[in-house]
Amino acid sequence: MVDVRETLDRLIRERGEDYVSLSRLIGRNAAYVQQYIRRGVPKKLDEDDRRTLSRYFGVEEAVLGGPEVAQITPATARTRGGSGLIAIPKIAAQASAGPGSLHDSDSVSGQIGFDPKWLRTVTANPGSVSVIQVEGDSMVPTLADGDDILVDRSDSADRLRDGIYVLRIDDALNVKRLAINPMSRTVTIKSDNAAYPSWPDCDLSKIELIGRVVWVGRKLR
Repeated sequence: MVDVRETLDRLIRERGEDYVSLSRLIGRNAAYVQQYIRRGVPKKLDEDDRRTLSRYFGVEEAVLGGPEVAQITPATARTRGGSGLIAIPKIAAQASAGPGSLHDSDSVSGQIGFDPKWLRTVTANPGSVSVIQVEGDSMVPTLADGDDILVDRSDSADRLRDGIYVLRIDDALNVKRLAINPMSRTVTIKSDNAAYPSWPDCDLSKIELIGRVVWVGRKLR
């Protein structure tokens, strides 16, 4: 019999994830996944939570306690070349490229399949990427309102360097360009749209970095 808690814990370790991030992924409080694995509360995963986690990790629901059913998901579908696609979750929240707006929803709204070989050209850890939509015009022309961006959560504070990041400031998600001052270890938060001001000499300890933007996709207008 499959030990669901042990299996979920192993998946989290293998993918370089953490309990808090997974709890947020399924819209629960920060301690939810840890309590489920370590304390056995709740006794079993909610059906929607199980479905979200199985899609995120690219495994069948049965692995996480669901019914044994044959199903084809983007994570197991085959390309013409015979290699499997990796299903990357699309997060319901948006990252503001504008004045900044509050988004407290980070549930999964869907998936986008990526070729594994290509995905590894933009990230060393495919299990730590997700897709989020841009809102606003402060990053024009680099990013436009409605663009989908691929965010690598494993490439954030520990490897911080100049580039475009999703960050949380005062509970609002923002996508901005960061320029590092190596002497003072402060950052300048920039908008690519010259109509928006920059925020110079920001204290890194006051910024919550979500991850680095490594790809953008958009609908032609």
